[in-house]
Amino acid sequence: MTAPVIRNLLLAALLLPTSAAAQNVPTQHNEATVAQLQAEMASGMLTSEKLTQEYITRILALDQNGPGVNAIIELNPDALVMARNADALRRQGIVLGPLHGIPVLLKDNIDTGDKMQTSAGSFALVGMPARRDSTVAANLRAGGAVILGKTNLSEWANFRSFESISGWSGRGGQTHNPYGIDRNPCGSSSGSGAAASANFATVSFGSETDGSIVCPANANGVVGIKPTVGLTSRAGVVPISHTQDTVGPHGRTVADAAAALSAIQSRSFDGRDPATGGVPLGWQGTGKTRPTNIPTDYTQFVKPDGLQGKRLGVTRVGLNGFDPFVPTPGPVLDAFEEAVEALQNAGATVIDLDAMGFTFSPADGEFFILLYDFKFDVAKYFATRVGVPAAVPPATLQTAIDFNNAHADTEMPFFNQDIFDLAETMNPDPNFCDPRFTSSVLPTTTTCMSYNDALKIDHLAGVNGIDAALAKFNLDAVVSATDNPAWATDLLYGDHFIFGTSGLAAGPGYPIVQVPAAFPKLCASPTQPTNCTQYGVPLGISFFGTAFSEPTLIKLASGFEAATQVRAHNLPTFAATAPSTNVQGTTLTAPHRHAAPPASANAKKVPHHL
Repeated sequence: MTAPVIRNLLLAALLLPTSAAAQNVPTQHNEATVAQLQAEMASGMLTSEKLTQEYITRILALDQNGPGVNAIIELNPDALVMARNADALRRQGIVLGPLHGIPVLLKDNIDTGDKMQTSAGSFALVGMPARRDSTVAANLRAGGAVILGKTNLSEWANFRSFESISGWSGRGGQTHNPYGIDRNPCGSSSGSGAAASANFATVSFGSETDGSIVCPANANGVVGIKPTVGLTSRAGVVPISHTQDTVGPHGRTVADAAAALSAIQSRSFDGRDPATGGVPLGWQGTGKTRPTNIPTDYTQFVKPDGLQGKRLGVTRVGLNGFDPFVPTPGPVLDAFEEAVEALQNAGATVIDLDAMGFTFSPADGEFFILLYDFKFDVAKYFATRVGVPAAVPPATLQTAIDFNNAHADTEMPFFNQDIFDLAETMNPDPNFCDPRFTSSVLPTTTTCMSYNDALKIDHLAGVNGIDAALAKFNLDAVVSATDNPAWATDLLYGDHFIFGTSGLAAGPGYPIVQVPAAFPKLCASPTQPTNCTQYGVPLGISFFGTAFSEPTLIKLASGFEAATQVRAHNLPTFAATAPSTNVQGTTLTAPHRHAAPPASANAKKVPHHL
């Protein structure tokens, strides 16, 4: 059964007698915040059932039809039932949590023990649904949230191929960007970011190993919180790496993302994920321990003046591009400089870390760690599933590789599985020194690297990176641009990443809060600064901190948001292309048809070929 058939069958279960696609698209709660919706529901002006139906109608009209964002891979057949239950509890005076009655979407690698699939975008995991909720889904249910559906993603969280296309999966097809349908939503939590931007739910949830929450947030113009590894549980989430994976929210405001984080976090050991009882890699071996006072409500840190008196270390390392032959466009760099100026105007002191000679220790062990962890972590996940092709015993990574080879027409029409193949070759001995991987960080890794070497290198990336910068310059956070703005989706050449900064926090497992910062524009000349073309796609900045520093980062990001209001002034338009101005071409006028002159009497006598 093809992906569109599966999706349409599930959508049909939620259709009202009148086709939603033929109705007016609801807009009355576009950009409504969690706090505003809770106030409406508390007053009786709105019900969770009505709000849920509004989102379903928008999804059917704008995601499955119309511009075709294609961010939703599946709708929950029980969504309206969950909404009615939330309404019934509210009428009894019971509100279970900050997201009570609020419709949310989950990335399709997060288990829900219900009628929905959890497939990581691959038909290898389609069949019998997961047997139990992930901890994140369980926390949402316990808090009264309405699980509206699942979002599309870059298949296997973008860890299948070097040639992958962000936002594409075999099961879900290609997700598009609400700012420009021809633009890429970035990955791997592409559907989560696009859905939040398009107002298909109040908040959504994705997962990140390195950039998969913050890059979609950047590309789709929303806030993304990548939590400290271990603050949110990975139990029941299709893994890449237990060292780096984390689950976090996308929201249209910092306050909404903070409320969503409050609902899913594991303040103490959850019994299913050891990381929820410990500290991330960057803190291991330092004597630092997990805080005992992890907040229950992160919205308390949302402050409009959150930048006042703060010290921020700005780095531009890498912003000129990974490839010297593909430099970052000047307008993108200019837009970041405008964001830095906005930080200062809002009361922050900015320290130029690059000019001060500070260098971040590289996380050279990351790819080794991801390959090694994935081979064994994904096999452990397969053991939790039954009734799907990838879980047929003895279920290993090779099982998924074999499935893809046997179903290459649907799983590999555009790119291969060379990362899967490479991961399968990893030696299980953590002390085996693999000559395919080297680093200059340690004297012992110049000719080969072991898994334990890689862990030590990435631990140092935290100690001698973000932690060192914070301590040396007495900083509240490190700031940089998140990623280059969204590129045009290209199924032939793949992704067009020019730069990205999530790696500063990925290896050591530290948090990031990304917030919309600017819209790059090209102006006619310095003497005509108002004669400009806006590209129509957003650029975000990221606030980095040490482990469990989410309160500080939320305060800073909310201060920037309040001072700039970038998203509020630049909502997505579902344009067919971005930019959408000055690209229309001319209007042709058809030649006028004149009547033929009457033929002369001698016309037939004129010689040919004169």
